[in-house]
Amino acid sequence: MRFKNLDLNLLVALDTLIRVRNVSRAADEMFITQSAMSNALGRLRDYFDDPLLIQVGRTMELSPLAASLEPSLRDIIVRIEAAIVSTPSFVPEEATRTISLIVSDYTLSTIMPPFLQLVMQQAPRLRIEFKPQQNLPHLLLERGEADLLIAPTVFSSPNHPSEVLFEDPICCVVAAESPFSGHRLTEQEFLSAGHVIMQPPNGGESFAQRICDELGLRIRVEVASFSFASLPLLVRQSNRIALVQQSLAQSMMDLGGVRIMEPPVAMPRLEQSMQWHSYRTRDPALSWIREQVRIAAKLVHGTAG
Repeated sequence: MRFKNLDLNLLVALDTLIRVRNVSRAADEMFITQSAMSNALGRLRDYFDDPLLIQVGRTMELSPLAASLEPSLRDIIVRIEAAIVSTPSFVPEEATRTISLIVSDYTLSTIMPPFLQLVMQQAPRLRIEFKPQQNLPHLLLERGEADLLIAPTVFSSPNHPSEVLFEDPICCVVAAESPFSGHRLTEQEFLSAGHVIMQPPNGGESFAQRICDELGLRIRVEVASFSFASLPLLVRQSNRIALVQQSLAQSMMDLGGVRIMEPPVAMPRLEQSMQWHSYRTRDPALSWIREQVRIAAKLVHGTAG
């Protein structure tokens, strides 16, 4: 099909090239030969009278025109994909789709196990793919690279539907044999001890530091990890402290060697939300998936709030 003398199949090729910025990988993703993809890029360059992708060393950079086309083109592709993938009805026991969710390792360790059990019992042929949370995770939704985002509400986009799943209190995890006594740390103990934090692997502020900065508490960071789930394990056999979501801390208690204490001051709860692309609201498969996530969250956390 052609529009304005442009073969619309080339738009899919252009979208893929802009996204991966590599002719060979774009060809692999579209299941065509590298020569066919090179030919498509040549035709696109002729049509737009622009290089579109420019070789710089071993990488390819977008031309100003390609960069300006990227958001509109991705929006068109996402709309088409949403229309094609969505079906009028969804029968869980017959479904064979792949559903991708963006989650942190905290979510992966807490509500995803019961979620997977629910899915396995009702839709055994459904394939679930987890993708790591990153800075501005909602962008993966907007680019159509994921179906669902489960993340702190502050990371949700105002441009797409979302709902609060639960709130999780923040607690302190210390070694079972640490010198801290009682059920609550004093402010002096909290500030003088070393801390173990989760530092986002692709940059950004750590969860613990953000909370403490808001409260005017200057903690001394001695260990930084890329994983929330590792924090309780990394304080064992030390006098360090880790600020951890309570549900995650409790799940680690069975491993032994740690105990939970209250922070010296009241801390804001972590509010976790679920978000999806506005184009996918009526997709019956995703509606069913969202319901399974809600049920799993209630099993672990009770009702939201």
